[in-house]
Order: sequence, then C-alpha cells, then structure tokens
Amino acid sequence: MVRIAVFVSGGGTNLQALIDAEKRGEIKSGKLSLVISSRQDAYALTRAEKAGIPSVVVARKDCAGQEEFEEKILEALSAHAIDMIVLAGFMSILSPAFTARFPKRIINVHPALIPSFCGQGFYGLKVHEAALAYGVKVTGATVHYVNEIPDGGEILLQKAVEILPDDTPQTLQKRVMEEAEWILLPKATEMVAAGIGKEKDGHL
Repeated sequence: MVRIAVFVSGGGTNLQALIDAEKRGEIKSGKLSLVISSRQDAYALTRAEKAGIPSVVVARKDCAGQEEFEEKILEALSAHAIDMIVLAGFMSILSPAFTARFPKRIINVHPALIPSFCGQGFYGLKVHEAALAYGVKVTGATVHYVNEIPDGGEILLQKAVEILPDDTPQTLQKRVMEEAEWILLPKATEMVAAGIGKEKDGHL
C-alpha cells in the first residue's frame, strides 16, 4: 500500500474530499497516512484527527529558513515512511531541491485551467479574482505533478467549470471546489498511487 502524506495550510476541504473518497473505496492503491500543516490553527488538523490520520505541524515562521523548514518536513515524511505527497491548499512553495527528491511523487491541485492564472502569486481567492477580472467564461481546476516551477509540472487531470454572470470570487471558488477540485484530486491521487504501487512491486 502506497503511503500518502497530505500537505495543508487552512480549512482542509480538499483533504476532506480525499478522506471521503478513501472511505468510499475510490482510493484503493494508497492510504492517507500523514497530514502535514504549515499552520498550527489550520482546521485541516481537526479533520485529520477525526479521520484518525496522524498529523504534524511544521510552521515556516518557527524555522530559521527554507532549509530548516524542509528538513523538518523530510524528517516527518521519513518517520511515517511516506511514498507520495498531495498538496491540498498548501501555502508554502517547496524548493527545487525538495521537489527533486520526489520525482512524479508530488501532486498539486490548482483552482484554474493551467496555463491560465497560475504560477508565482496565484493562489486561493487571487486565482478567481484574476479569472473574473479578465472576463473568461470558463475556468476550472487542474491536478498536476509538482516540479521546480510553481504550477509548472505535467498536467494529470483538468475539469472545466462555467463562470456565471453574477459570480463573485467567493461563489466561483466554491463552485470550482465542488464541481472540479473535489472530484479531480481523489481521482489523480488514485492514478498516481497505482503507478507508484506498480513501481514498488517491480523493485521487490
């Protein structure tokens, strides 16, 4: 069984989608084995506790720099024998040195159709504000592999979501989550976990 860590920073709605999908048997090649939060007060930690998933807080502000921050994360991953990482609303950029350790083993969900409204500075509500300001009629979500370029890794899955005339960034964010993110992320997690599982079997 591929052991999965989910990285979070806030409410954890995408984490909840993964927990629910695992309960429904949709994630069968992997097991949610650890939640790492960059914030002590993230509600995602409560979700992890309710689901019986061990969690660790590694706060960037408590570390001397990026190196120490990532060192602490790596220690937690190692302690829980993690094979795969899912970024689910994780608000810290990981360094190229970190992502290089996990080629095609880190995935992220982004609330737009990459290559639109992505890269440095595009996160959370800012993505939806940009889509509305630009006047696009369709947005959506993308799940992609994580590499050294923010939102630059190979695309795994995408789903389009229509923009309505009276949308606000908040209503659009909610619809993109419900209609795209919560559907795509568990699917992509299973896809990647299944691939890692086959790879692990081949190495036995």
